[in-house]
Amino acid sequence: MSKKKTSKKSTKKTDTLNFEDSMVELESLVERMENGEQSLEDSLKDFERGIALTRSCQKSLQETEQKIQQLIEKNGKDELVNFEEE
Repeated sequence: MSKKKTSKKSTKKTDTLNFEDSMVELESLVERMENGEQSLEDSLKDFERGIALTRSCQKSLQETEQKIQQLIEKNGKDELVNFEEE
């Protein structure tokens, strides 16, 4: 039962983080797990948190892509234009 409460807390917490903060935390989790000095239980908790953060980031990216698409369509253009780095 306590694992489910922790899981719900983690999921709820990802909803309040913005994309950039989620990415920073995700990078920190990856570094900690790659270091290999954690217990198996702590690694599993970090992995679960990482999955929640990844899903949150994917959702943010999809929502942003939809907003961009709507803005482009609103301006009367039917096709996306590739972003070119300078």
